[in-house]
Amino acid sequence: MKRHLVTILAGASALALLAGCGGSSNGPAADGPQTIKVALWNYATTPEFKAIIDGFQQANPQIKVEPVDILADDYAEKVTTMLAGGDSTDVLTMKNVIDYARFGTRGQLLPLTDQAKALDPAKYSGLKAYELDGKYFALPYRQDFWVLYYNKTLLEQAGVPESKLQNLTWADYATLAKSLTKGDGPAKVYGAYQHTWRSVVEATAAAQTGGDLLGGDYGFFKDQYTMTLDLQKDGVLLPWATARSQKVTYNTMFSTGKAALMPMGTWYASTLLADTKSGKTKVEWGMAPLPQRTADGKVTTFGSPTAFAVNKNSKHADAAKKFVEWASSEAGATTVAKAGVTPSLQSQQILDTYFALPGVPGDAVAKKAFKPDTVVLEMPVGDKSSDVDQILTEEHELIMTGQKSLDDGLAEMAKRVKNEVR
Repeated sequence: MKRHLVTILAGASALALLAGCGGSSNGPAADGPQTIKVALWNYATTPEFKAIIDGFQQANPQIKVEPVDILADDYAEKVTTMLAGGDSTDVLTMKNVIDYARFGTRGQLLPLTDQAKALDPAKYSGLKAYELDGKYFALPYRQDFWVLYYNKTLLEQAGVPESKLQNLTWADYATLAKSLTKGDGPAKVYGAYQHTWRSVVEATAAAQTGGDLLGGDYGFFKDQYTMTLDLQKDGVLLPWATARSQKVTYNTMFSTGKAALMPMGTWYASTLLADTKSGKTKVEWGMAPLPQRTADGKVTTFGSPTAFAVNKNSKHADAAKKFVEWASSEAGATTVAKAGVTPSLQSQQILDTYFALPGVPGDAVAKKAFKPDTVVLEMPVGDKSSDVDQILTEEHELIMTGQKSLDDGLAEMAKRVKNEVR
């Protein structure tokens, strides 16, 4: 027992001596590059992660980056557990602003306020979402927003010009989706596919009506839910319950030609580009603005930024901050755009880089889709956001499966938010 203790103390003394001779947790190791770890998800199928890491390492050869790959569905829970347990993974990808707000307000992230205030908010979409009482704990590198993907071949077969999608209302969308639905059984092609996420209905409604997702009054959801439920009832959409129980992916529905139209985030374009290049899909696709409530030429959509933050327990904080700053820089934004993903830093040059990629639709409809007039945050940031999100998600499932009527579901949302959260 004593011998074991002596060994430990001797080892500790040796480490202290090495540190006193110039070793530093924030400097490169004497025998090679310093290594920082970056928590991220689905590394193999999320192209911008490898692009950012490779680009950063090329610009900073003294720092090696090791990805900590986590399943996307488990990411938030895993990072929450890691931080609670004192894990020292240096850089944490902030998948959404709801989780970011929790981590930031709990003091689990290092401040990046000086770095954030050095950025031009007029050029960085999503930057404001990371402000917590005047402080910043993350820098955005990516800004996704929702557009309408469409199958060019199916539209052409139906005699529908692509230009028709440039100024589409939701009523137009419903009519078009009905006309594009054909066949039955395994060979059926749905006029549209709307994924199971509540945001497809609720965030769209909130953005385009000005409704408050945290407010506790959800009457503004009604039009969007009514349209969606009617399309589902008419067989235009794959039933929500089927999609959920069979774990249908939106990529499967669209990339195999099973759906003609699909509202989805801009991130999906990178998957389509990669799958087209590898031969996994042969679908010719386009992008149009998200349909609107009225055809006034203005486009309001919703989205969410993605950011990198530095773990408060990082042993290599200086190197980690370098990584975060580089990812949000012009060099990082260019790298992200070349990976087929929309960066937070937006300029005409960055936009040109994106549309120059082989396979990216470069027509007027797609270019309008990439210049929305307003992008509303998918979920407002606040100390109640996570709790409200959980309630809205639970009630959304009951409405979409028919276990509750629309009116009852909306009333229950309001009741629960007011009683359980507010």
